[in-house]
Amino acid sequence: MDSLEQEVKSMIIEALDLEDVSPGDIETTAPLFGDGLGLDSIDALELGVAIKKRFDISFAADDKDTRRYFFSVQTLADYIRLHRQTVS
Repeated sequence: MDSLEQEVKSMIIEALDLEDVSPGDIETTAPLFGDGLGLDSIDALELGVAIKKRFDISFAADDKDTRRYFFSVQTLADYIRLHRQTVS
């Protein structure tokens, strides 16, 4: 497993205080919301704050692509990688 994806999984667990969930329980490509991990809109806000703190990346609430970035651990990690490349 990619180390950034592992870090994102750990961040999700920590930021959302998910008890009884380990990084291995979160599928990298599974949806984070709805049928996947079951997160909701409040979780999305908390996750956005955690990403801002850890990676210094902000998401625009009115950006139509934000929902796509938050689809799975993989899409979040891909977005973080992309952001790091454009900032470097």
